[in-house]
Amino acid sequence: MSETAASGSAGRKKRVLSGMRPTGTLHVGNLVGALDNWIPMQDDYDCYFAIVDWHALTTDYASPGSIRSYIEEMALDWLAAGLDPCRSTIFIQSAVKEHAELHLLLSMLVPLGWLYRVPTYKEQLRELSGKDLETYGFLGYPVLQAADILAYRAEIVPVGEDQVAHLELTREIARRFNSIYGAVFPLPEARLRPVARLPGVDGRKMSKSYGNAIGLNENLADMRKRIATMVTDPARRRRSDPGNPEVCPVFPFHKTFSTAEQIAWVDQGCRSAGIGCLECKGVMADNLAAHLEPIQARRAEYAAHPEQVREILGDGAQRARRQAAETLRGVRSAMGLE
Repeated sequence: MSETAASGSAGRKKRVLSGMRPTGTLHVGNLVGALDNWIPMQDDYDCYFAIVDWHALTTDYASPGSIRSYIEEMALDWLAAGLDPCRSTIFIQSAVKEHAELHLLLSMLVPLGWLYRVPTYKEQLRELSGKDLETYGFLGYPVLQAADILAYRAEIVPVGEDQVAHLELTREIARRFNSIYGAVFPLPEARLRPVARLPGVDGRKMSKSYGNAIGLNENLADMRKRIATMVTDPARRRRSDPGNPEVCPVFPFHKTFSTAEQIAWVDQGCRSAGIGCLECKGVMADNLAAHLEPIQARRAEYAAHPEQVREILGDGAQRARRQAAETLRGVRSAMGLE
C-alpha cells in the first residue's frame, strides 16, 4: 500500500464505490470524466465498481430491452480502459439483491421532502419531458443510490460536481439511520473528480442523446472525419483571422490528449493565425487516436472471449454479495429484524 493510501478501520484500505448507468455506449467524455479517475484508485483503495442497471430503469422502464446489451458493452469498455478484476470488484447491480433490500429498508425512513429537494429532480423532469417520469422509481432513485453506497459501507465516492447533492443526501440518510438504530454506516465522503469536460463535435456538452459524442470504440477513420467537421471559434471565419483557443471546442481535447509543446503551439498559432483550424484538428485527432488505439485493441481481445467477461462479472457479484450480505445482517440486527 502506497504512502498516499488512506486506511480505514482496522488498518484496511478505505473502500470506494462508484458506478455508471448502462444507457448507451461509452464515449471519450466518460473515459476522461470517470474511468481515468477510477483506474489509479485501484492501487490504493478497496474498489467496488457497479454497472447500475436498476438505475437505468428509472428513466427507461418503458423500453428496457437495450439495457442488457449496454451492460455487456460497458463491461468491455471498463476492462479495456484499465479496470482490473484482480484489483477491483466489478459487478452488475441487479446481481446483488441486497441492494434492493437495503433500498426498501432505507425508503421507510427517508422523508419525501428530502427527495423533492434534490436539485436534479426537477431538472431531469424538464430535460426528459418526453418521458413519463412521475413515478416513485424516478423520485426515489437517490435512495437506491444511497443503498448502493451504504451496502458496502464505502468511505469514498468519486463524483462530479453535479452529484455532490446526491452524496450529501446519502450522508443524511446514513445519519438518520444511525441516530434511530445505532451506528451502522460510516458517512461517505465525496472525492471530486478533476474537471475535464470534453464538448461534443457540435460544441455542446458531449452526450449520446445529442448524437455528438466520440465513442470509445468508434472507427478511428470515421472519428477523424467527424473531428474535421468540428465547430471552432465562431469569430474565426477565415484562415487569416486570429482566434481564441479558450472558446474553441477543439482546445479542451488538446489540453487532455496533447503534449505541453503541442498545446503551446496550438495556443500561439491560433491567436496569431499562424495555423489553420484543420491543422489544429488534425494534430488533435492524431493524439486522440493514439490514446484510443490500445484501448480498442484490449476491447477486441475481451470481446473475442465473452465467457471470460461473464466470469469476471460473476466473480465480482459473488464478492460484492458477501460484503453486502454482511452489511445487511448488521442492518437487520440494528433494526431488530434479524
